[in-house]
Amino acid sequence: MSKPKVLNLKDKISGNEADLSLCNLSEVPARELASFPKATVVDLSCNNIISLPPEFCSLIHLVKLDLSKNQLTCLPDDLGNLVNLQHLDLYNNKLTVLPVSFSQLRSLKWLDLKDNPLEANLAKAAGDCLDEKQCKQCASKVLQHMKAIQEEFDRAREKRLLKEKELEKKREAKQKEREAREREARKREKAEEKEKRRKEYNAQMAALAVQEQQKKKKEEKKKKNGQAADKKVEGKLAPKPQRSLIGLIFKLLLLLLLGLAGVAAACRLTDLQREDVCAPVNAAVDDCLSWAKVQEGVVRQLVHNLSSAAKDFLESTQTSKN
Repeated sequence: MSKPKVLNLKDKISGNEADLSLCNLSEVPARELASFPKATVVDLSCNNIISLPPEFCSLIHLVKLDLSKNQLTCLPDDLGNLVNLQHLDLYNNKLTVLPVSFSQLRSLKWLDLKDNPLEANLAKAAGDCLDEKQCKQCASKVLQHMKAIQEEFDRAREKRLLKEKELEKKREAKQKEREAREREARKREKAEEKEKRRKEYNAQMAALAVQEQQKKKKEEKKKKNGQAADKKVEGKLAPKPQRSLIGLIFKLLLLLLLGLAGVAAACRLTDLQREDVCAPVNAAVDDCLSWAKVQEGVVRQLVHNLSSAAKDFLESTQTSKN
């Protein structure tokens, strides 16, 4: 039912005044009021308004505001933005406290907070508002009271900010300490890894040295074995001088035979055959020739017999095949 009244807001404005009292409003048409900046006096009394919307704090053109006889339980935190507000009527609502920004209403000259369940200190600062003078005193004292609250609030906020900064510093210190520990841990891990690689390298070098030493030992052993084998071979070849002696004797005999053959040839074929020296030689040669002729006949007979035997063997073999 309130929307038609809001839509007919222009009908409620006369000059610089907007009379929205007794309209059974449960919400304040803040956006519509913002469209009429010349309406510096707004009467919203005798409605069912429970709270003011945040947009209401943008109506900085307001000079006089009547919110009496509503159901307000609280005011917006940014109420202090209404810096031009001089007259504020909050009579007969359900307010217990005022927002801290209330201290910023420096232009406020008149205030009525009667018939609100205010907390003790605020009620004491507000006092009575039975006439113009008391309402002006109420505005002054409440502003002073709210300024004190504002200062206390600022100190508490500053203290809280300092505490938060200290906590932040502690967190940063812990973070730096943690990062330092992590760097130290990484550095230690790198050192351990480096030491591990160094040990592995030393172990590899030691293994290579052992292998090299074993290789040298094997080579020395092979060399020793080779020397022993050479000694054995030398031992086996020791009789070689004996074979050499036999060969030498054989050579001497061959030379002797050749010499005898030369002497025989000289005594047989040259003029030396008439010499007395060659007589026994020629006689021996004659005997050898006679013996050779005899042996020649024997050999011929033997060859003839072998030929006959071979011929008979071949004939018998062919006969058996047929």
